[in-house]
Amino acid sequence: MTSTVPAPVARTADGHALQAVLLDMDGTLVDTEGFWWEIEVEVFAELGHRLEESWRDVVVGGPMTRSAAFLIESTSAAITLAELSILLNERFEARIADQVPMMPGAERLLAELARHNVPTALVSASHRRVIDRVLRSLGPERFALSVAGDEVARTKPHPDPYLLAARTLGAHPSRCAVIEDTATGVASAEAAGCRVVAVPSVGLIPPAPGRTIVRSLEDVDLPFLRSLITPMN
Repeated sequence: MTSTVPAPVARTADGHALQAVLLDMDGTLVDTEGFWWEIEVEVFAELGHRLEESWRDVVVGGPMTRSAAFLIESTSAAITLAELSILLNERFEARIADQVPMMPGAERLLAELARHNVPTALVSASHRRVIDRVLRSLGPERFALSVAGDEVARTKPHPDPYLLAARTLGAHPSRCAVIEDTATGVASAEAAGCRVVAVPSVGLIPPAPGRTIVRSLEDVDLPFLRSLITPMN
């Protein structure tokens, strides 16, 4: 990966350096990371295989192609990647058909960002069909755009999804605050040059320079996010 020196950060017209907030979906805004694992366990049990609990940390936060391929290889299950992907997505959509449970603090934070007209994007490794279903609960009007895992050539942990979101919003990655819950998502956002707030849901996210780790979204508000982006004179 080629590193670049970020351009000097100037203040926006309203006096703040923060240009956009980019948010992950599963496990960050909605309490669904557990759903995916429960469905994977259920499906593979029907195929005659038992998933090891330690595999949960391997598949969490990643794209369907990676997690599903890992589980097929690990179990030698008689199912193709395409068949499994369709099955998992269908089961997930059925699970969230009525209502998607929000993470603590998510509703308040989204309302605050909307109230202050902060450009906001939903950036997920989930497929478009799943994102659109979840957006019905989150409120699509709260996001200037959403990026799905099946809409980019390389999804998380590659930087492409966050680079695309920042570029579409007309923001510099270094002036974007990203909120993520998994190591995979954090790696993607940091590779894009964004400032990351990690809210671990499943598995640990170790401290690192420039990385902020909080207990939950209840600890995050707009002044906090603005404080992470420091203007340079």
